[in-house]
Amino acid sequence: MSDAVNDQRGRAPLFLSLPAILLFTGLLAIPLVLTLTLSFHVFDGMKGIQPALTFNHYLKVFTDGYYYELFLRTAGMSLCVTAICVLIGVPETLIMSRMRPAWRGTFFVVILGPLLVSVVVRTLGWEILFGRRGPINDALVSLHLVDGPLRLMFSMTGIVIVLVHVLLPFMIIAVWGAVQKLDKRIAYAARSLGASPEKVFFRITLPQLMPGLLSGAIVVFTLSASAFATPAIIGGRRVKVVTTAIYDEFLHSMNWPLGATIAVLLLIGIVCIVVGSNRFVERRFKQVFS
Repeated sequence: MSDAVNDQRGRAPLFLSLPAILLFTGLLAIPLVLTLTLSFHVFDGMKGIQPALTFNHYLKVFTDGYYYELFLRTAGMSLCVTAICVLIGVPETLIMSRMRPAWRGTFFVVILGPLLVSVVVRTLGWEILFGRRGPINDALVSLHLVDGPLRLMFSMTGIVIVLVHVLLPFMIIAVWGAVQKLDKRIAYAARSLGASPEKVFFRITLPQLMPGLLSGAIVVFTLSASAFATPAIIGGRRVKVVTTAIYDEFLHSMNWPLGATIAVLLLIGIVCIVVGSNRFVERRFKQVFS
């Protein structure tokens, strides 16, 4: 009797998680498998997708310098956005941790504001700000900070600015969790022993923040690499990244197998970065909190 009860209790988590597993399988796993399968199909410009299978699409991506440039540009963009979010998000989170609760709540609402607006509406708003006669260029010219309007639209600079604006909350939220676990007594003890504020931050505070910082960096990097609306609207046809190239292959060239190939390679690259970074985060977490 007891064995039957224990067996039922052991199966309970499986039954409870079954709806989530079915939902995950139907909405994510199956489309990914179909995309992977599509990437191996032959494409004919006159006849469309053929049932025959080939590796030519992967060979084309690996041997064409155009696709190397796309992936390198996307990686550089994601790294730049991640670095800026780290440089802004960490000090901002530390400042917020020292605010009064009322002010802290207000600033949290302001920081999370970009996530409450549709990505298309938010990006179109930035397009208005970035115009040659937009508020930003008008202000810079009127203050004599620049000789003429800056080209923020259809440039990598504009894409990075907009991505930082929307992804900064993810960095702050990740670092905030680590800030709540800070042992301030260690910093006070170091200051009482004569350590400078800079040494306290780099030798004591920053190592304790590192797990949250690295987790936030992973989230920001992956979201930057897979962003589509911002590069498509702000970058336009002048600045192509991997996601916009996938869009062009699917809807302009109609070469679905090649678009699927680029999408699969982007997914593999992101997964490799996330897995490697997670292992690094786990090692750092054990070193700091062991």
